[in-house]
Amino acid sequence: MNNNGYKVKEYNCPVKRYCQTLSLKDNPELIAAYRKAHSKEDSWREIREGIRSVGILEMEIYILGNKLFMIVETPLDFDWDSAMKKLATLPRQAEWEDYVAKFQQCAEGATSDEKWQMMERMFYLYD
Repeated sequence: MNNNGYKVKEYNCPVKRYCQTLSLKDNPELIAAYRKAHSKEDSWREIREGIRSVGILEMEIYILGNKLFMIVETPLDFDWDSAMKKLATLPRQAEWEDYVAKFQQCAEGATSDEKWQMMERMFYLYD
């Protein structure tokens, strides 16, 4: 746990944020393997490159138990639906989704966009 917070990237343009959630299978060994698959050393380069190539500036995944929370930051003109369609066709993306599905509570053959559920912002420090 990090009680000091996490530094946020700075961009040369205004950004928007998407927040999503997904549950892992509630199995400590599978969760440990999922964490390892997302480590700097073991994450797939092609997947990181594909995420960036569709216009995503930053993607972070947070975990508590078997619950995941993902934050995606993009430029203001980013179109989620077209980016996710393109992402699903990129090299090794389907292979990656099949690989991580064994850790996730999801339907067989689901794309990333089908697995991760978009969250609704219900509060912020109103202006």
